[in-house]
Amino acid sequence: MSKRIELLSPAGDMERLKMSLAYGADAVYLAGTDFGMRAFAGNFTPEELKQAVALCHSHGAAVHVTCNTMPRNEEVARLPEWLEYLQALGVDAAIVADVGVLSLLKRYAPRVKAHISTQASISNYQSAAAWYDLGASRVILARELSLEEIAQLRAKAPRELEIEAFVHGAMCVSYSGRCLLSNYMTGRDANRGACAQPCRYKYALVEEKRPGEYFPIGEDEGGAFILNSRDMCMIDHIPELMAAGLDSLKIEGRAKSAYYAAIVTAAYRHAIDAAAEGVPPDPVWRAEVEKVSHRPYSTGFYFGQPGQYTGDARYIREWQVVAVVTSCDSEGNALLSLRNKFSQGDALELVGPDVAAVPFTAGEMTDGDGLPLTQPRTPQMAFHMKLPRPVPPLSILRACRENS
Repeated sequence: MSKRIELLSPAGDMERLKMSLAYGADAVYLAGTDFGMRAFAGNFTPEELKQAVALCHSHGAAVHVTCNTMPRNEEVARLPEWLEYLQALGVDAAIVADVGVLSLLKRYAPRVKAHISTQASISNYQSAAAWYDLGASRVILARELSLEEIAQLRAKAPRELEIEAFVHGAMCVSYSGRCLLSNYMTGRDANRGACAQPCRYKYALVEEKRPGEYFPIGEDEGGAFILNSRDMCMIDHIPELMAAGLDSLKIEGRAKSAYYAAIVTAAYRHAIDAAAEGVPPDPVWRAEVEKVSHRPYSTGFYFGQPGQYTGDARYIREWQVVAVVTSCDSEGNALLSLRNKFSQGDALELVGPDVAAVPFTAGEMTDGDGLPLTQPRTPQMAFHMKLPRPVPPLSILRACRENS
């Protein structure tokens, strides 16, 4: 296709932002400390947001700021000042779900594009067209849609309206996110960014006249995770996503780790580039999505019902980051920052921006003073080690550690 499809990656904080950019994102989505749907992601203070916009634009990447909570009266009163600030910084787009917030955005930040959040549950072309008539330049589709429905929506929606869809990551049991369970059970409002994820809890039955006796919902003693959803993974179907007419492919995960942001972005970057060239993706990059923390994968609703995973709520975690490269010369001599303990002689993998995984054995190390080191222990400590090849900064050393 003639138009380059956008890879949109999560940035929960500055570290995750830098990883998403380094590993190939065309755009990132992030939030200030208010009005975003991930209240516990870390997020950006006004000054950090200024730095983030400058950094992204220096990399040629766009910045989408989430303002997609369902605000109450006192929050709405604070929005005009915030929206004016986003425009002053040069933010490219604001992600909104509430029609009142959209109205304020058009009034106080008319140069900031309006992207309509998946929270708005857009699932048909008439809804997409109505948002376009109200001033939206993009809609982010409900996750319940099939690939066929997306193609139909694209064909009948205004041609100038961009279409974005999630292609990887966690899926809410209330798929477009409008869930009341967290608020009811914990007082934490999912629609205002504070979801406690009670859909992942292990539930049992209690009979009224037998308090304290718990009867498992299931066929064995392990109980059942009756609301537990699989994770989405569409990396094997990039050509189909392109053919459906999507403009942007979105990776879920602002609350996930910097390692996740880096590795999943890299995997999709290479898959998208291969699809654009009409060639199969290199299997080494497909393998990367299995090396991040995830639940069992599905293709979401793109090809029909994804099915539930009710065995447990645990993540598959088989790899752990042990160090991040700060700098590296042409001989592979690197300065690194420690993340988790490892020792000389350990089997590791090196992966980086445009660097496919390289297995190697940890060799000799020295500390910041040049003294020999067999096991760096202090978190964030700087140390030196020879790597099997030169790599760019923000490359990652990891170890296979099941349930890490």
